[in-house]
Amino acid sequence: MGIALISLISGGSRGLGLAIIERLLARGDRVATFSRTGSPALAALAAAHPDRLHAESLDGTDSAAVIGFVGRVVERFGGLDHCIANAAIAHEGVLATMRDDQIDSLLTVNVKASIVLVRECVRQMLARSPAPDPSITLVSSIVASRGSPGLSVYAATKAALEGFARSLAREVGPRGIRVNSIAPGFLETDLSATLSADNRARIARRTALGRLGTTADVVGAIEFLTSPAAAFITGQVLTIDGGS
Repeated sequence: MGIALISLISGGSRGLGLAIIERLLARGDRVATFSRTGSPALAALAAAHPDRLHAESLDGTDSAAVIGFVGRVVERFGGLDHCIANAAIAHEGVLATMRDDQIDSLLTVNVKASIVLVRECVRQMLARSPAPDPSITLVSSIVASRGSPGLSVYAATKAALEGFARSLAREVGPRGIRVNSIAPGFLETDLSATLSADNRARIARRTALGRLGTTADVVGAIEFLTSPAAAFITGQVLTIDGGS
């Protein structure tokens, strides 16, 4: 059996983040995650995998806390192979009624916090030589390219992540670090639960497969992008949206 990979996922207490953790643990990875609050499901996973799952509750917008977390993960597991920037929030509402504090929170959580996390992970990857095919994966959204009424600011934050990923891929590619994004369609998660029932129904109707996605529809893409099968893939956005 090969050496276990070390994967870090932000926002791992529920939804897509939790599903990613379950899949990577099943693959044999050592996994680290943080979120603002924990969850019974994450606590159960930590109890079942005490030697392979490191979970903490912290504010991802606190740069010092994130820096400390990444350092503790590297100290415990001995390095870092994969970073999945998944944590995000959403506020539904037309731009004309969007409050400044809502705009600020979207930009801070979805963009700045993700960039700070990736910066710290890249620093660790650059310091670890040789590293076995390190990668960064940013979780974007189909609304970054397709748009959706009431989600203009959220879409802007996700489009920012895609531009960040493309440029970073060129910046760190010569050092062997791959950087990609995934762009899921709307999923049946706590995040999409903030959308109105009418909006959810409209999204399902316009999707070729006639439904919202599930976390199970997406985790395979993460597993692929963090595997040797994707060793020559970087700077890309992989769309998983059911044909929307």
